[in-house]
Amino acid sequence: MTTVPDTAARRPVRRAAAAAAALALVAPLAACGSGGDGGTPTINLYYPPEQNLQKVVDDCNAQAQGRYRISYRVLPRQADEQRVQMVRRLAAQDTGMDVLGLDVTWTQEFASAEWIREWTGQDKAEVEQGTLEGPLDTARYEDRLYAAPKNTNVQLLWYRSDLVSQPPKTWDEMISAAQQLKQQGKPYQVLTMGAQYEGLVVLYNTLAESAGGKILSDDGKKAVMDAGTVRALEQLKTFATSGVTSASFSNAVEDPVRLEFQSGGGAFQVNWPYVYPALQEAAPELAKNVKWARVPGIEAGSPSKVTIGGINLAVSTYSKHPTESFEVARCLRNAEHQKFSAVNDGVPPTIEAVYDDPEMDEAYPMKETILEELKEPAVRPLTPAYQSISTVMSAILSPPSAIQPEQTADRLRGAIADALESKGVLP
Repeated sequence: MTTVPDTAARRPVRRAAAAAAALALVAPLAACGSGGDGGTPTINLYYPPEQNLQKVVDDCNAQAQGRYRISYRVLPRQADEQRVQMVRRLAAQDTGMDVLGLDVTWTQEFASAEWIREWTGQDKAEVEQGTLEGPLDTARYEDRLYAAPKNTNVQLLWYRSDLVSQPPKTWDEMISAAQQLKQQGKPYQVLTMGAQYEGLVVLYNTLAESAGGKILSDDGKKAVMDAGTVRALEQLKTFATSGVTSASFSNAVEDPVRLEFQSGGGAFQVNWPYVYPALQEAAPELAKNVKWARVPGIEAGSPSKVTIGGINLAVSTYSKHPTESFEVARCLRNAEHQKFSAVNDGVPPTIEAVYDDPEMDEAYPMKETILEELKEPAVRPLTPAYQSISTVMSAILSPPSAIQPEQTADRLRGAIADALESKGVLP
């Protein structure tokens, strides 16, 4: 397997440290093994909490007709805790993990560490057939496929149609509209995530890609931070100091943003599609006036590029049942099950044809806007060092009101360069 030279050189040290940290976990978790007694294999699926995923697992178990049994091991709710659990166990070469649900930003890291298997042959062909290219990009490392995109996600602009007749096309238009509403004594706030965490990096990445900027070089090995990324810093600073954000903007994360909008104080919200069903249930009268649109762009006439999220399915290098594990992953993310998860759990599909299914119409009235963004997406920097890069970026970007575009870009360039070399951040 080809790896980045400096990454390969550091791997034994990282693995030894991680393995030592994992020793305390391995013994109590041994009971979760895949089974090596010659009986029906148990394929352990480690995946984030998803309310109706067990029904998908049950269906895949029925289709297996006794050849194996899938056991859904629910990961912690917080992404950082999910990653820590998997990294520690994989570093210890734990054979009790088979199919892994990875945040889209982790695939390259896990592939570079040789913790997950490459998808090849018919398995690879089946995954790539009909799958949107943006999600597929997050599943590749060094031009090889290491995961199967199960679901994706993009933020939308949610706006009050009783306050504004048409959605703004640019952030400056949105700020201006909010300022006018404020002067009129009406609900006016533009609500979105600005706390020092991944949500702030997602917001900035959307602005940077929308401005045509590059944070990293195409090969992911060099910090760039070009003129487009500086323009994005200017836009983020303008927004943060425009008087239209919530007072809690610099501490805001997804769900408090949703709740603040539901309370009626916001005219605009940039957030994930899960806010739609929540709004229907919690504030049905307000929901009647809430519409959606593509997230605003930076320049008039240039549509935004919106950062995608989602989960990729990977097969552990240490699984004792790789053939069955690839089959399980294919079943969990096939078109039928992606539609089920979209309708019942609100996670957007990665297979384009699913959006055309009539059953999607009621559950996903915003599906055309989601698909429009997914066809021209922004992908977060593709590098095994993404976790380190995200950590330093969120720290430097926070609080957004303190950004000084040129100087902040210089700081980001230096910090990202260090992160690529594993300098200046905790592992």
